[in-house]
Amino acid sequence: MAAGERTLILAEGFSADRHYGKTMHGVLRYRREDVVAILDSVRAGESEAGVPIVADVESALAFGPEVAIVGVATQGGRFPPAWRDLLRRCIAGGLSIENGLHEMLGDDPELRPLADEAAVELRDLRRPPAGLDCATGANLEVDARIVLTVGSDCAIGKMTVSLELDRAARKRGIASLFVPTGQTGIAIAGWGIAVDAVVADFVSGAAERLVVEGRRRGGELLWVEGQGSLVHPAYSGVTLGLFHGSVPHALVLCHRAGSTEIEGSPGHPIPPLAELVALHERSSLPRRPARVVALALNTAGIDAAAARAAIDAAASETGLPAGDPVRDGAEALLDEVLERLS
Repeated sequence: MAAGERTLILAEGFSADRHYGKTMHGVLRYRREDVVAILDSVRAGESEAGVPIVADVESALAFGPEVAIVGVATQGGRFPPAWRDLLRRCIAGGLSIENGLHEMLGDDPELRPLADEAAVELRDLRRPPAGLDCATGANLEVDARIVLTVGSDCAIGKMTVSLELDRAARKRGIASLFVPTGQTGIAIAGWGIAVDAVVADFVSGAAERLVVEGRRRGGELLWVEGQGSLVHPAYSGVTLGLFHGSVPHALVLCHRAGSTEIEGSPGHPIPPLAELVALHERSSLPRRPARVVALALNTAGIDAAAARAAIDAAASETGLPAGDPVRDGAEALLDEVLERLS
């Protein structure tokens, strides 16, 4: 979504779900000024972050949207069957569609002709750019400090931590830049590559291209949005490719307070934080060893006292500074990262 583009968020059935509705919540937090309505018939008549929730496309058109963004991240990246009619109605209403799921709307034999006839765009955020290849070593020549967020699981706030630290750094006048690697980050920043949609051999090359581009855009401190987890049974591959391709100088380890098992993968435990720190440091490239310099805890859903206890316990276990940059602000965590980068 381009800056200033009046946006309808499509979140049918998922607007109250922090996990599968993470694209919606990310856009609301960082591009709130562009959002005019949210579509979710389950919650029609309510609001989220001051944005009205409507039942259908026809009701949404009264708010004058120009583009409809798919605000959900379903397991497997597929559209729920009921969404086909929803997408057709958006096109008929003259809305371009911005899609972050793995199904490419631009290749859809039904929707592509409808969009052409209506003169609207179908923007597939996960479509890889042409010409990707393996990493070449240009990543090691980037004249910037690179920080990658890594995590104990998926969907725990790696993007949010990167954005909050970038926002705090820019407020200080630092030439800081958020580097988007997933569909929600791309929707927020307006550029990037969804590395989980790239051919496996080229993930490191895509990550290299991103840090090179981040420096070209003026970033002297690059916050690379992490993806997946090294201990995730399904998504560890993209995590390692992003890690090695972005060649970070430092890592911020993200964890949801209280989590002990990979969400959606029963029987797959999350190792203790100290073990995760050691695992990530051993997994970095020998050419550029990276250290975990801070822990970012997601303490949403627990009270302030429990959050403080979780943060203190994490710091005590690992010997590293810890904090929740959403609950408490990112300034203190940024200080710790910058000190260890110097």
